[in-house]
Amino acid sequence: MQRRLLAGALPTLGASFPPFPPSPLLFSRTKKNSPSLHDEPDDPPFSPIAKTPKPRAKPPKPKSKTPPCAEEKKKPSPFHSDLPFDFRYSYSETDPSVKPIGFREPPRFSPFGPGRLDRKWNGVSALANAEVAEETNLVLGDPLTEEEVAELVERYRHSDCSSQINLGKGGVTHNMLEDIHNHWKRAEAVRLKCLGVPTLDMDNVCFHLEDKTGGKIIFRNINILLLYRGRNYDPKKRPVIPVMLWKPLAPIYPKLVQNVAQGLTFEETKELRNRGLNAPALMKLTRNGVYVNVVERVREAFGSMDVIRLDCSHVYTSDCKKIGVKLRFCSFEMLFNWTMLIPGPHGSINDLVPCIPILFKDGQIILWRGNANEDSNSS
Repeated sequence: MQRRLLAGALPTLGASFPPFPPSPLLFSRTKKNSPSLHDEPDDPPFSPIAKTPKPRAKPPKPKSKTPPCAEEKKKPSPFHSDLPFDFRYSYSETDPSVKPIGFREPPRFSPFGPGRLDRKWNGVSALANAEVAEETNLVLGDPLTEEEVAELVERYRHSDCSSQINLGKGGVTHNMLEDIHNHWKRAEAVRLKCLGVPTLDMDNVCFHLEDKTGGKIIFRNINILLLYRGRNYDPKKRPVIPVMLWKPLAPIYPKLVQNVAQGLTFEETKELRNRGLNAPALMKLTRNGVYVNVVERVREAFGSMDVIRLDCSHVYTSDCKKIGVKLRFCSFEMLFNWTMLIPGPHGSINDLVPCIPILFKDGQIILWRGNANEDSNSS
């Protein structure tokens, strides 16, 4: 039975089959690439993986033939300046006689950068190495005539002047000296616009500008100054002024407002503070304003009142404290300014009216006139 089934399933030898179409795969290889019968047993199914060569070790870099002393010479030498004054961040807003009681950053970190200045930074200033006589008179030359002054004033006093520097709450800063000399390359005078706390004492600002730059103030109108460079000024022979790379943190100074005012008891000090807070404000100061008349108004008010209040609610807290410090020291400096520099109605000792800040609260400054008898005797 099985033989019959197999015989019926298998085709006979004489049977004809329909021709199959040729497959394109049979002609895909060329004769060169087609495997031969003799190569099939030796042909592996996959080609062997080529081993990656190991990276060669880099030859060591040749040592520098230059001796170590030559490498040290390549380092830039520190700046040397013959200016006779100590370098400070601000010259007009700091008092060298007041010594700090602490520092907010280590004094060894100089704002001029490590090794860039041959002066040692003590946390407040970079002390001068030796006193050098300035030749400001030789640079200024002969004094200007009235016609020359009028011509320079007309050229540089307007607000559209290209050679202008804004003097802010930092006062006469160290980097400002470099800016002034840069303007003096192309202009005979520089226009300075003063705003903020430094305008309380414009005489101090003018003094430091002339002392630190060697120039001359030829025009002064409220808060506008013109600083003249001099007849014999040569930009190529300008003094070396190294630039501060950052603003140093202000040191810690003694407390300005004491819990108990000197010469009073705690109850009397508290009563004066309450009277000052309830008193009408003498003046209302604005932010970055012009305070040239504040000292005179305070001096006049102390003629009839012993406690006054200044409204500084729109002023920064730091500026508010600087105003109190300025008023305190300006009042004592008036004795020397009025009696020696400005003779006239303000040149008597009776015009000196010292003041003592007794309270800073919510943007309000309370000033006390102090004991007039004790202050006059001590003066």
